[in-house]
Amino acid sequence: MRKKLKIAILSPFEETVPPEKYGGTELVVYNLVEGLTRRGHKVTLLASGDSRVSARLIPIFEEPLRGKGGMSDLKTREAYKFVGVARVIEFLKGEKFDVVHNHIGWRILTFSRLISYPLITTLHGPLDIGYQQFVYSQFPKANYISISNNQRKPLAHKLNFVATVYNGIEVEKFTFINRPGEYLAFLGRMSSEKGPIHAIEVAKRSGMKLVMAAKVDLTDQKFYQGKVEPLIDGKQIKFIGEVDHVGKNRLLKNAAALLVPIQWEEPFGLYMIEAMACGTPVIAFDRGAVREIVVDGRTGFICKNISEMTEAVKRIGEINREDCRKHVEKNFTVQKMVDGYEKAFKKLVFNY
Repeated sequence: MRKKLKIAILSPFEETVPPEKYGGTELVVYNLVEGLTRRGHKVTLLASGDSRVSARLIPIFEEPLRGKGGMSDLKTREAYKFVGVARVIEFLKGEKFDVVHNHIGWRILTFSRLISYPLITTLHGPLDIGYQQFVYSQFPKANYISISNNQRKPLAHKLNFVATVYNGIEVEKFTFINRPGEYLAFLGRMSSEKGPIHAIEVAKRSGMKLVMAAKVDLTDQKFYQGKVEPLIDGKQIKFIGEVDHVGKNRLLKNAAALLVPIQWEEPFGLYMIEAMACGTPVIAFDRGAVREIVVDGRTGFICKNISEMTEAVKRIGEINREDCRKHVEKNFTVQKMVDGYEKAFKKLVFNY
């Protein structure tokens, strides 16, 4: 018999839960909230007021910060985030929970002494950034969950990692197609670390069409307009903007492969498991958590550079698309993710 918990979950303020379009963390939060609620836990979500969940919702802002007026200025957005943290702390002071699950990063840790319940933080970003290493190192005894083993490396022996819990998706929401399409796909953000220029180069060398669906955030506008946009011709290289779930599903299921030429230590990458759920293999650079997600030669190919990635495109036909789907069903479902968080919460609350 499962012991039921009273859980507060803190979501980022930038997007609604679930996100209308781009928003990996918010999608993970949504899947977790729904999964825990289905299992009978009493879940309270602190998020934007237009979020749509089965659990109790406490609006920190009425609308997500990304859609709020004046949010084009990064300093303004940062100010709003700290106001949001203050509202979270004020709410928690008047409630009682078994555990508080933090998805809003380091800001809440700076006020953690004001939270009287067990606090556990899921780290969604890389840990090789200087200022984040500084902040997290100030709270080495706090409770942390990593979303991949690779993510831990920069601070592996400095933080109290309770568990690694891989992100999970609702596999049934992604349409499996057992035949490869005729184009390559790029999905995510139009940022330098995601490697859109590299993806375009691979497509050009391969002679294949590339369809790119991505969010252009405020911090990435200069990079996109100066470096990427001039390479988009609307024919071989096509940019369709930021897509919702329907658009994402359509893009991935009909693709020959998803290109992931990442230029950073990506801690997970939901888009990789979403592609494989459609049967679409992933061709990725060997960085971050790629080796924990993609099985080289079976669900895609892991490459060192553009030349290897171009050669891998020629080998797409070697991949059995059913193997891609089965790999996700075995390792990256919402059920598996909720199992992992339940175990971590109970370890924290009941010490087992």
